[in-house]
Parts: sequence; C-alpha cells; structure tokens
Amino acid sequence: MSNVSSNSTESSLQGRGRAIGVPKRCWCGEGIISLISKSDSNPYRRYYRCQFAVANKLRNDEHTFKWVDEAFVNEIDTLNAKNADLEKQLKEIRTERFEFEKMVYEKMEKEIFEKVEDGLSEAKASHKKIMIVLVFFCMIMIGLTKLLG
Repeated sequence: MSNVSSNSTESSLQGRGRAIGVPKRCWCGEGIISLISKSDSNPYRRYYRCQFAVANKLRNDEHTFKWVDEAFVNEIDTLNAKNADLEKQLKEIRTERFEFEKMVYEKMEKEIFEKVEDGLSEAKASHKKIMIVLVFFCMIMIGLTKLLG
C-alpha cells in the first residue's frame, strides 16, 4: 500500500479520462483494487487504485485512482439521474395511457348512445304500429256500436 496524498479534484480525474462512479478497470486493462490510505492528509481513507500501478509502486501516474467516498457520490448522482429519467418516462406513459383510455371511453360511449338511439327508434316504430292498430280497432268498435245500436 502506498502513501497517497491528493486533493479531491486530482483524485477524480484520470489521465485517460474521468472515471464516473466506482471504477471496474483501469484504462490499461488491469483490474481495480480497494486500498486504505496511510498518508497524514488522508489517514484511513479508502480509495480505488489500478492493480498495475500498485504492483509497480507508481506514483502521480495516469492510472486509475479514485477515493471510495467520491465514487459512491458519483454512483448516487448517476442513480438519481436515472431515477429522474424513469419518473419522466412513467409520467409520459401515464399521460399516454390517460389519453388512450379517454379515447376508448369516448368511442364506447358513442357506440352505446347509438345502440340506445336505435333501440328507442325501434320502440317508437313499434309503439306507432300498436297505436295505429289500437286506433283502427277503436274506430271499428265505435262503428260497430253505432251500427248495432
């Protein structure tokens, strides 16, 4: 383990690009290990380091180095951003679903009203026929009572 003294801006930068979140591999292809700092400026602070750089005791190189707490904050920020995106997508899906359901209900309502109107039209036609038959029957009855009476 090496004595590491670095401020947080230097620690979050890599020579070959910025490592976001918990690093898995160094740019050189080596794995990452977790170590504990023994420096006076950061005693017992955990950090991630390239296995190659640790094995060769390299210092101030371009291999991956990142404080664990900063990596976790990056991970949390990334998860918060993903969560916000998912909430936005969910809101859009709910809006689309609401619009779809509204369209379906309006179509169903229209079909139901058409069927009710058709039923009422048939009932009115049937009612008219019955009324005509009854009026005709009443006229016959009145005529028969005058003829017989």
